[in-house]
Amino acid sequence: MNIDIIVLSIATLIGLYMAANIGANDLANAMGTSVGSRALTLKQAVLVSIVANVLGACLAGGHVTDTISKGMIDPGLLADEPNRLMLGMFAALIAASLWVHLATYFGLPVSTTHAIVGAVVGFGILSVGAGAVSWGKVFTIAVSWIISPAVGAVIGGSIFYFTERKVMAAKDPYAAAVHYAPALIFVVVLVLILSFIFKGLKNLHIEIGFLPTLLVAIPCAAVVSLFGRKWVRWQVHVKCELRPNPQGFSPVDCYFAQLQVLTACYVAFAHGANDVANAIGPLAAIFSVVKTKSVALQVEVPMWMLFIGGIAVGGGLFAFGTRVIETIGKHITEITPIRGFCAEFGAATTILICSRLGLPVSTTHVLVGSVVGVGIMRGMGTLDLRILKNIGVSWIVTLPFTIVLCMVLYKLLAVVLL
Repeated sequence: MNIDIIVLSIATLIGLYMAANIGANDLANAMGTSVGSRALTLKQAVLVSIVANVLGACLAGGHVTDTISKGMIDPGLLADEPNRLMLGMFAALIAASLWVHLATYFGLPVSTTHAIVGAVVGFGILSVGAGAVSWGKVFTIAVSWIISPAVGAVIGGSIFYFTERKVMAAKDPYAAAVHYAPALIFVVVLVLILSFIFKGLKNLHIEIGFLPTLLVAIPCAAVVSLFGRKWVRWQVHVKCELRPNPQGFSPVDCYFAQLQVLTACYVAFAHGANDVANAIGPLAAIFSVVKTKSVALQVEVPMWMLFIGGIAVGGGLFAFGTRVIETIGKHITEITPIRGFCAEFGAATTILICSRLGLPVSTTHVLVGSVVGVGIMRGMGTLDLRILKNIGVSWIVTLPFTIVLCMVLYKLLAVVLL
C-alpha cells in the first residue's frame, strides 16, 4: 500500500483522537459550570454541546485554514519537501493529542490551541530551523497566560458582585431578579449577538463594521429584553412549579440556570467555529499533500471533515470529559446557577472584548479565570489553591512539553519513513 495512504489513514484516526481530546478538555470547560451547578445533567450537556459544536463547526467553521497552525512557520520553506510537511503535521497531531489526553486524565483544563501550536513549533525547529519559527507569536501565547485569566477574573468577578449585591442580597431575591430581568437579558443577548458576529463569523470572512453590528444587535437585544419579566416568571413556573425540582432550586436559581445554559450554548457554538480546526487543520494539510503532492499556503477544509470533527469533539466530552468538568464545576470553587452564569457570561464578555482589542486570549484560560474571579468575590477561602497551582503549572508546561515531544516523534518518523 502507498505510504501516503497509510499516513493519511493513520492521521485521520489521530485527528479524530485529537478532536475527542478537545471535547474532553476544551468543551468540558464550556459545560463544566452548567453541570457543576446542576443546571444541566451530564447527558443533557453532551447533547447540547454536540448540537451547538457541530453547528458552529459547519456553519461558521474554518472552511479554509492555514497549512501551518497560527502561522508559526512559513509552509513555503517546505515547498520542495511536501512529505516532510505531511510527517510534521502527523507528529504534531500525535504530540498535541497525547498532552491533552494526559492533562484530561488528571482533570487539568489546558489550551488545546497552545498544545497544537507548541507541537508545530517543535516540528518547525527540526524541519526549517529555529530561526524560521515566529517566536513573536510564541511570546504572545505566553503573555496570554496572564492576560486571559486576569481579565476573565475581573469581568466574571464584577458580574458576580453586581448580581450578589442587587439580586441575592435583596429582601426578596426573586422580585429583584424579575426587576432586573430586562436589563440583564438585554446585556446577555447583546454580548452573545456581538460575539457571534465578531467571533463566530470571522472564519467565514464576513466583515461587518462595528457600527452596523451595533445597529443590528441593540434592537434585537431590546426586543428580547421586553419579554424578560414574562420569561422569568414562565421559566420559574415551568421549572420549579409544574415539574419535579430534584435539584432543590429556588425560583432565582431556576432563572439563572436558564441564562447559564444560554451562555454555555454560545460558548459551545463558538468552540465549534474556532477550535475544531485545531484537530482538523493538520489533517486537512496532510490530505492536501497526499492529493496534490505539493505544499499550499492554505487548504480547503471539506464540510465532511468539519462535521465529523464536531461529532468527535462531542463524543470526547461524553467518553472522558467528566474529570475536567468536575475541576471546573466543583473543585476550584463551589458552583451554583448564579455563580455559573456569572463565570460563563464573564468568559463570553471577556473573549468578545479582548478579541476586539486584538489581545491574545485562550477560551480555557478565560473561563478558569472567570470561575476564580467569582470565587475571589466570595472570599479566598472558597478557592482550592492546590487545584489552581496544578492548573497554572499545566499551562506553563504545555508549550515546552509539546515542542519536545513533537521533535522526538518527528525525528523518529523521519528516520523510519523518509
